[in-house]
Amino acid sequence: MTIAYLPGPPDDVPLYEPWAGEPEVLAQAAAAGRRAAAWIRSLPAPPAPSPVGTWLAVTLPDVVEVATASLDPAQCDRMGPDGRLIEGTAGVDAGTTSTLTIVPCVLSEATWLTADQHLRLLAVASVITGIARLLADDPGTAILHGLVARMCATLDHATRPDTPGLAPEFEQVVRHER
Repeated sequence: MTIAYLPGPPDDVPLYEPWAGEPEVLAQAAAAGRRAAAWIRSLPAPPAPSPVGTWLAVTLPDVVEVATASLDPAQCDRMGPDGRLIEGTAGVDAGTTSTLTIVPCVLSEATWLTADQHLRLLAVASVITGIARLLADDPGTAILHGLVARMCATLDHATRPDTPGLAPEFEQVVRHER
């Protein structure tokens, strides 16, 4: 992607041209985020009410949905008019990123969840953070070469119902790459 600043008044706006398939990729990521949030909400509650239980049941799934719904490749790393690098966020605000970052710390207090559920929650936070970073660093590669689609398949696999085997979405991506 190229962002170009045109000469003119100081309030120039960079031009952004969406990548081929961008709307579909972003819709896929938002749908995977909704499924992940639904899975998180389906996790067992703690035996007694606790702040961590509430955080896992309400805050984390909401953040997962917000992060995947707000992805925006136009907010990628770029050079500012003054020649300084502006680090992109891919549309995910700092508060949302911060919430995803503390998942490993919070899980240490979620003793009622199984080790498998802990690992899957870690995967959710990691994958969503990774999707945003990929789109901020190099949206063209992430979209055109299927990196976001593969990460969404990983997200779907991590948040699959508790049944053995691969989630159908993941199997489809794995078969396609062979």
